[in-house]
Amino acid sequence: MSGPRIGQKEYLETSPGVAEVTFVEKEPAECHTIISWEQQEQRVTGLQESCHQEQGLQKNSCILPEDLKNFYLMSDGFQMTWSVKTDGTPMPLGSMVINSVSKLCRLGGSSMYTLPNAPTLADLEDDTDEEGDGDKPEKPHFDSRSLIFELDPCNGNGKVCLVYKHAKPVVSPDTEIWFLDRALYWHFLTKTFTAYYRLLITHLGLPQWQYAFTSYGVSPQAKQWFNMYKPITINTALFSEEADSFVNKLDPNKVFKNKNETPVIKKKPPSQPAGSQKSHTSMTSSKTSSVAGNSSRK
Repeated sequence: MSGPRIGQKEYLETSPGVAEVTFVEKEPAECHTIISWEQQEQRVTGLQESCHQEQGLQKNSCILPEDLKNFYLMSDGFQMTWSVKTDGTPMPLGSMVINSVSKLCRLGGSSMYTLPNAPTLADLEDDTDEEGDGDKPEKPHFDSRSLIFELDPCNGNGKVCLVYKHAKPVVSPDTEIWFLDRALYWHFLTKTFTAYYRLLITHLGLPQWQYAFTSYGVSPQAKQWFNMYKPITINTALFSEEADSFVNKLDPNKVFKNKNETPVIKKKPPSQPAGSQKSHTSMTSSKTSSVAGNSSRK
């Protein structure tokens, strides 16, 4: 999978206004690290905690999907960021992240607070939730019915998760990739990690790109960036004509044009001296009066 990474780096570096494309090289994960993750007890985090703020111990007791395991054996995680230059100052914009094995932390039923009897993510479960309505896949559960692991923190805009939806009586090896938005709603992304990796690469890590796969779509501000740096593959149905009607069509070549260029000064026609203007006015008025006088004499 190193080919797409290098290709995306070169593509971004040649895009208008893009600056500071950073790709962090990762060493391959050790086999024993992956085996330990699958078999040993792992820390469980609440929704707002990072992997460094553990809250409880639970066993994973699950096997990583083959494509994700192969990815980790080549690179223990993935990180590429890029900025755009505005007014000569780089501004962080794109971010593509896949957590390392050590940061592949579980979201689960641990308390979100340190207080006794505090609510947990499992308390958000509703027995009336739809269980695979029609063509829609069954949604993950925060309780013991599912195992959920964080793949990407999405810069605080949500979480991309590796989900084992059926954990009882034993963990099913079937996994899917889901997006959990800030309102704690689930949105299906892909069946496999490989398919998700392609989505991540082709969407260039643009802000909030995961929301393009929700019913409410990306924000107007994010649409501006989508219009400037259109992903290689994008569902155009998500950007209807009505939605585009209030989105400015920006040209990156004009937006990031160097402001230090010497402006072209248009020459103005020479203005007449004040004295000449007065004499011209008096001559005109005298001619007018003489003509009027002649006509009256007639």
